[in-house]
Amino acid sequence: MHTRRQLRPTPGRSIRARSIRSHRSSLRACGALLATAGLLMSACSAGGWASSAGPAGAPALAALPKATPSALASYYGQKLNWRGCGVPGFQCATLKAPLDYAKPASGDISLAVARKKATGPGKRLGSLLVNPGGPGGSAVGYLQAHAAIGYPAEVRARYDMVALDPRGVAGSEPVECLTGREMDTYTQTDITPDNAREKGALVDAYKEFAEGCGQRSAKLLRHVSTVEAARDMDVLRAVLGDKKLTYVGASYGTFLGATYAGLFPDRVGRLVLDGAMDPSLTARRTNEDQTAGFETAFQAFARDCVRQSDCPLGGPGTTPKRVGKNLKAFFRRLDASPIDAGDADGRELGEALATTGVIAAMYDEEAWPQLREALTMAMKYEDGAGLLVLSDSYYERGADGQYANLMFANAAVNCLDLPAAFASPEAVEEALPSFEKASPVFGKGLAWVSLNCAYWPVMPAGEPHRIEAKGAAPIVVVGTTRDPATPYPWARSLAAQLSSATLLTYNGDGHTAYGRGSTCIDSTINRYLLQGTPPVKGKRCSAA
Repeated sequence: MHTRRQLRPTPGRSIRARSIRSHRSSLRACGALLATAGLLMSACSAGGWASSAGPAGAPALAALPKATPSALASYYGQKLNWRGCGVPGFQCATLKAPLDYAKPASGDISLAVARKKATGPGKRLGSLLVNPGGPGGSAVGYLQAHAAIGYPAEVRARYDMVALDPRGVAGSEPVECLTGREMDTYTQTDITPDNAREKGALVDAYKEFAEGCGQRSAKLLRHVSTVEAARDMDVLRAVLGDKKLTYVGASYGTFLGATYAGLFPDRVGRLVLDGAMDPSLTARRTNEDQTAGFETAFQAFARDCVRQSDCPLGGPGTTPKRVGKNLKAFFRRLDASPIDAGDADGRELGEALATTGVIAAMYDEEAWPQLREALTMAMKYEDGAGLLVLSDSYYERGADGQYANLMFANAAVNCLDLPAAFASPEAVEEALPSFEKASPVFGKGLAWVSLNCAYWPVMPAGEPHRIEAKGAAPIVVVGTTRDPATPYPWARSLAAQLSSATLLTYNGDGHTAYGRGSTCIDSTINRYLLQGTPPVKGKRCSAA
């Protein structure tokens, strides 16, 4: 079973009222609020573009030469020094890759790798590389905490479960930008500015974030593109002794896996791309689509909420539109007057952190009871602790006030992979009507957070493109009909682009599908991983 990441209470936090349950959240596609850049979208750089445009007008990603360049021979021929790494049953190693594939002699980058060997019985099928998404999510952490335990026993019996932290992420020379205190200030910045002063403060926050990344990670920022990460995956494939890559990627991990397929179509083994992204879209279109996706998820939450006895946003018969208006009114109250959150570091719950907390719970319907309780605490008792727990979990803020590098890497990859969605505050203001139409609840904030990359210290290296991967073995693309972070049309689009893809549809809520309760989805993907048999065309599944 594909185990989802957790919306977990921050260790040590005291929450008044009864404690909020810890729910599993699907793998985050991207940090969706202030700390993100282009939300989800990433593209390619450093070689691999075809000069001709694809059918949709975007260029097609060209495959790299089949022969390994001699300058890369030492990387492809290296031996990993496996060692214990503190978690029983796991081995860890360091993979070397060129920092710059265009200039391999200019220096290395060290990448963190972990594996849990196949348990048997049955013939070993090779390595199964997993990636939880992001960009910025730690694949090694995901493997050790969830995947190597949660994947079905029959898959773990036949495959060595393997994870590689992408360059710039967690154990692989992480991008660093701000201190914990600076991030606290950053994440509390008003993302729905109402006047020139608030707009200036938001722009200043983006500039300070970008400057921090430029100062602390100057050399690395130019070399964390998705195409470079995909090339690292091919080095690992070869070093592990696998002729072809078997891979399960969720959310942004689908873009990483599709990029691999486009660059190395002849080395594609069994690829599962769950919660798919569409690489042919601009950053603005991607952000607007995702804004609509969160609105779709919120509407589903609203319909469920008013049927529950503990819904603070309305009772039976209340329309989702009214639920949304009630939530927006609550956000406006917090914008004007933040409330106490019982935080040891003195943070209060304002609109920005509350919005993050609500969006965090949209990733998985199992978190809806937790969200109802958190909203009740905040709206009825002026206690923001519950929403702050959700927000901190989303941002990966620890009890010590320090943040994982998820949001730093997220911005670094997104801002390098695609031109910024907006170049100026004036451009955001012109786009506000379309974003607010896409989501009356979240549109304004998600439009303004799309300004982040305008101030990035490194020029973008990629552009929107299609990925066809002509000649690749069958690939399975999975889409969830009410996915908030990777809207279902993206899965349809990616499946149509990839020459050998089959679309598997999950009719349900939440982000991603594998391991979320649908026997139909799980058995279909397990059969593909174990036997190589893709689903029949048009196959649809539900939660039952």
